Amino acid sequence: MDFRKEADEPEATPADPAPTPLAPAPAPAPVAPAPLAGAVPPPAPADPWAAPDLAPAAPVAPAPPVVGHPQPVPLPSAAPPQPPHPLPAGGWASVTPSAQAGFRPDQPYPQPAGPAPTNGFAVGSLVTGLVMVAPVALVFGIVALVQINRRKERGFGLAVAGVVLGTIGTLLLSLLLGAGNFSGAGGGRFAHAPKAPAGSVHWSDLKTGDCYNSPAGGSVTGTDGDETVYWVNRVACAEPHHGEVAGTVPFPTGSGAYPGESEVRESAARLCRKVMDDYALDQWAVPDGMDDVYLYPTANNWAAGERYATCAFEDRDDQHRGTVRTDRSRLTAPQLAYLEAVRVFNDAYLEQPKQEVSEAGADYRSWARRMAVASRTEAAVLGAPTTDWPADVRPKIAKLVEAQSQAAPAWDSAASADDLEGGIRRAKALVAKTVPMSVDIRRALGLSTGEQVPDLRV
Repeated sequence: MDFRKEADEPEATPADPAPTPLAPAPAPAPVAPAPLAGAVPPPAPADPWAAPDLAPAAPVAPAPPVVGHPQPVPLPSAAPPQPPHPLPAGGWASVTPSAQAGFRPDQPYPQPAGPAPTNGFAVGSLVTGLVMVAPVALVFGIVALVQINRRKERGFGLAVAGVVLGTIGTLLLSLLLGAGNFSGAGGGRFAHAPKAPAGSVHWSDLKTGDCYNSPAGGSVTGTDGDETVYWVNRVACAEPHHGEVAGTVPFPTGSGAYPGESEVRESAARLCRKVMDDYALDQWAVPDGMDDVYLYPTANNWAAGERYATCAFEDRDDQHRGTVRTDRSRLTAPQLAYLEAVRVFNDAYLEQPKQEVSEAGADYRSWARRMAVASRTEAAVLGAPTTDWPADVRPKIAKLVEAQSQAAPAWDSAASADDLEGGIRRAKALVAKTVPMSVDIRRALGLSTGEQVPDLRV
């Protein structure tokens, strides 16, 4: 960018003194006849422009007798020149100080004005901008522009350059500071805080199976509801706690450049879904209020090598005791078979688009096709002869298999129907009929029915 420097104003030069007008020469007068010998010549006529002589007159010696022919005496012109109008106060020869011009013995000639000084804030703005002290350069540049305009100083181009550098540097600094966080779904973010509360640990220190609480000052919630998490207190899961870590998962693109926050966020949600399902196979045993939380890196964390997502269950309002982890070693074969069979359908159902049907028609049609596949898969796994269901559970399983077999065509119809919204609504109505069946099967198998108690198993 070229900076245009304003031209300096022309310097004022002292005005040349006006030439003093010459008095007109008196016209030659006719020669008077020579006076007689011994006669006294008449006195010279008075000069009307002369200043009055206030000194006492010196005695005049008598003129010596004239020898020879006397010299002619010039007479004044018939019309002496008139004084200028108006007359200055003080008489004919009075001159006011403002009318004096030119060289005076008691004063030197006026010197021409030198170049205007360069504004100091303008220089400081440019220097601080070059050394990347951006906020200071911006402030100095603004102050310099104001002073240059008032004082008519130089340095306008320096001030503008400092403001430009300060603005660019401030924006870059803001972006760098904003990139130093670890972000999470639904408000989860962890970053590098300058000081940790007593007894707290950094989020990145948590491992699979750790339970934690958020200490005072350990996180900040923005106006949009997003929370920036810095520090947590690690506690035993038998103690009251807000969250539990299900595990961490690396990003498949971890060896490349940062793919962008939006893509990383979506990838973290997709990767954490499997991690959390493996950790808590029985999702109905997770207490109400404990939501899925996943934390993902921003560009700054990515550059530092933190290229993984942390997956957790967290209840920000209430505390819980015990763990949500499913201990497969304690499950019976029918219990494990049922949980594995319904897992695919539950995962697909949770992938419903968040927009309205009218706003995301293509996404809803794709989701309906996935739901049709999930319904057929659950019916096939539950109806397979490989599982030895208890006698009282077998008829309930058969009823659920029939309901899912009917729901699959409904999802197919919704995916291709002209009335997409109506087709989705009819398919969901069939799914709602399977909820009481699932509750009966869970109760018969000894699994959680979703009726949570204050404390979980320890």
